[in-house]
Amino acid sequence: MLSKENLLPESVKKLGENPFLDSYVMEFLNLPNEFHENDLRKALIKNMKDFILELGKDFTFIDEEYKVQVGGDDFRIDLLFYHRGLQCLVAIELKIGKFKPEYISKLDFYLEALDRQVKKDNENPSVGLLLCAAKNDEVVEYAMSRTMSPMLVSQYQLQLPDKAVLEKKLQQLVNIPQIVE
Repeated sequence: MLSKENLLPESVKKLGENPFLDSYVMEFLNLPNEFHENDLRKALIKNMKDFILELGKDFTFIDEEYKVQVGGDDFRIDLLFYHRGLQCLVAIELKIGKFKPEYISKLDFYLEALDRQVKKDNENPSVGLLLCAAKNDEVVEYAMSRTMSPMLVSQYQLQLPDKAVLEKKLQQLVNIPQIVE
């Protein structure tokens, strides 16, 4: 909802509506307070229907730990989807911590591998989605300012914030007087 429009890949801008959210809430995963990226990926696969509903319409799941080979070395993309509206592959990389700029180059590398090895001639360039537990929009903007690859950085939450926090934020956004019960 609050995404910076200038950071959107061209293929997403052409679609007219952004199929990617700035933040995802995945309460259905029921993960403990301490978990690893592998636990997050396995929980998403186990709850794939709910995950796709959270992502939005037109996403089709292809594979988990999708293998690409470059220079004789194997690399694995956490989750690979196809988006029917964008007509492109969507690589999703999962990070359990805060966004770090170096994540961009890894995802950029995966997108290049997908475009050279997997993408069909009639498909648009692949899009990457980096899903982090937290992000700083300014750090993301700096990290992505020189990349040519179509990618986005979103954050996830394992539960919705407290109702009072949501009400306060909504009041700030729409500049309405505070509701008192």
